[in-house]
Amino acid sequence: MAQIPSHVPAASYPSPAAVVQLLKPITWFPPMWAFACGAIASGAGIGDRWFPIALGVLLAGPLLCGMSQAVNDWFDRHVDAINEPHRVIPSGRMPGQWGLAIALIMSVLSMLVAAFLGPLVFTAALVGLALAWGYSAPPFRFKQNGWIGNGVVGLSYETLPWITAATAALGHAPSTRTLLIALLYGIGAHGILTLNDFKSIKGDQQMGVDTLPVLHGALNAARIACLVMAVPQACVILLLAQAGLETGAILVGVVLALQLLCMIRFLRDPEGRAVWYSAVGVGLYVTGMMAAAVALGSLTPPAPSLG
Repeated sequence: MAQIPSHVPAASYPSPAAVVQLLKPITWFPPMWAFACGAIASGAGIGDRWFPIALGVLLAGPLLCGMSQAVNDWFDRHVDAINEPHRVIPSGRMPGQWGLAIALIMSVLSMLVAAFLGPLVFTAALVGLALAWGYSAPPFRFKQNGWIGNGVVGLSYETLPWITAATAALGHAPSTRTLLIALLYGIGAHGILTLNDFKSIKGDQQMGVDTLPVLHGALNAARIACLVMAVPQACVILLLAQAGLETGAILVGVVLALQLLCMIRFLRDPEGRAVWYSAVGVGLYVTGMMAAAVALGSLTPPAPSLG
């Protein structure tokens, strides 16, 4: 059994490569994509708002998302020492307490940047920060339950960056319609995260992690994931149609129809096709997000800054 190094010289520091691996840049894409959707949905041109928007990208991806990865790896270090001893903390490439220290440093930097962007962005970032720590850290450790943990990540990775971007672009809170659509896509992301749980059903059962496939079985979990992804998108179509954005509604409808066809194939073999559907279906899902954002952006005129 792999063990976490029990003694590391006091002068040991992690290498820059180890820090990058801890922060996992590949995971920054979802919140940064959602941030881009929010900026476009605001209807505001970048113009003189380019600096807060750029800071918002930094906040959504490297800072908040990177921080969440560090927090998760620190509190999973004992499990990783058994299942994935090559990771930076159990392998010793992130020595001593540096994993926790980096998580704390990134948390402080995130709040400083968010404070610079104003009270609304700061509040959203504070919520994201709390959810990131609650997801991995005791006593909450939301990740132990698939219903709660996946919901937390969906809202943190999709809804909050979308709202943050729209607020940073406009200089004030976005429209209620934009807020609702951002919330709906965050809810739908719950299903996306469930897809990731199919590859580790046996391990999760052994470790007592109650993912949806563990709780409800592979087929029922697949049905739940598909339903959770499809219903919010159907609601988005209705909201766009009500706003007179027929083109956007049609585009999102086409994307949803393609997903439904893929879902039929996925449901025939959930465990065998989860990775396939995650690649194909999620790609369609985020395409629909951008289509909805573009439609909203065409409707919403840039409002004057309150600053």
